[in-house]
Amino acid sequence: MTLFIKNMVCMRCIRSVSRLAAEAGLEVQHIQLGEVTLTTEPVAGQMENFREALEKEGFELLDDRNKRLVMEVKNLIINEIHHDSGKKPEAVNFSDFLAKETGHEYSQLSKLFSAVEGLTIEKYIIAQKVERVKELLIYDELTLSEISWKTGYSSSQHLSNQFRQVTGLTPTQFKAEHRKHGRKPLDEV
Repeated sequence: MTLFIKNMVCMRCIRSVSRLAAEAGLEVQHIQLGEVTLTTEPVAGQMENFREALEKEGFELLDDRNKRLVMEVKNLIINEIHHDSGKKPEAVNFSDFLAKETGHEYSQLSKLFSAVEGLTIEKYIIAQKVERVKELLIYDELTLSEISWKTGYSSSQHLSNQFRQVTGLTPTQFKAEHRKHGRKPLDEV
């Protein structure tokens, strides 16, 4: 049995959900971002205990098929942008990548994503990229040109323009004032 869990965005989330499953007495066969595969069917009460424990930690057990598909899209985007999964070839755009990985047409994904999340996939991708740029700016290990290349922008000018549209600051201003403006947790982007 596979369970789908919202707001799993990092390796720490995987460890946390794994711990919660064990505490609920669930036997986990495999766990990855957004999914937990159980070796056996849960007995009465285990699922409700697990659901409550997840909610206390900021996760949500997804029962709705549409919400699961949206979560899958979000996880693919987060993995590509924040965790450099390397699944998406550079020459392939996100729309083709998401369609291939989910097995659904992009137009269907786009409509569903907008209906469930209240924003387009494109805006979600931009928001995730900007958060990644913020992270890399704070680390202060790469030049703006290197950051633009690493995050898939065509140029540092394109990155700067999009960054300013989203944050109201240039990357240089953000870098100087990052303590005031900070970053958002990935599940809040």
